[in-house]
Amino acid sequence: MSKYNTYIFDFDYTLADSSRGIIMCFRYVLENHGYHDISDYQIKLTIGKTLEESFSILTSITDKETLTLYAKEYVKKADDWMTANTVLFPETSPVLHALKERGHKIGIVSTKYRYRIMEFVEKEFPKEFFDIVIGAEDVRAHKPDPAGLLLAINSLQSGLERCLYIGDSIIDAKTAQAIGVDFYGVLNGITTREELLIYPHIKIADNLNDLV
Repeated sequence: MSKYNTYIFDFDYTLADSSRGIIMCFRYVLENHGYHDISDYQIKLTIGKTLEESFSILTSITDKETLTLYAKEYVKKADDWMTANTVLFPETSPVLHALKERGHKIGIVSTKYRYRIMEFVEKEFPKEFFDIVIGAEDVRAHKPDPAGLLLAINSLQSGLERCLYIGDSIIDAKTAQAIGVDFYGVLNGITTREELLIYPHIKIADNLNDLV
């Protein structure tokens, strides 16, 4: 990995597991509106997408006003439940600290709201540990559109060829592919190795450890 000076990470299922909180929030909203037969696995399959996309997939609703309402209800519950129900993967902190000690820039690009990511990472890492965090509120177009990744790379004044994007999903792989950034896939989530192998990658690994 010596060619890279910038490491940009997805958040959910890459650095941390917030699936418990996500399921709790989705289930609250869904059951409040009469959707009682949606499984935890179906909810997990939507992790990484925007809230509106996820609710549309889970309910088949296409009305934008309804989807926006559901998303707002989710966010309200997430303010109470999400951070307390999110945990780092065991290797996350050691790997990130090792990268920082080597002088590399590190950042996060996620469809999760930036303020929620910051609420969590500021409990786990020193202040301003991450060089940049891009969340859903920072861009109009979300992954797999590369707008957030480009914003992070440009803000850090890094070249595309010196940047590595790390994620767990097809959405992440497509995001990197869209601008020709190298992709490192991790298998912390529910996307399989076979699914990620279809896309350009430098490595598909069980976790983050091979970064260092």
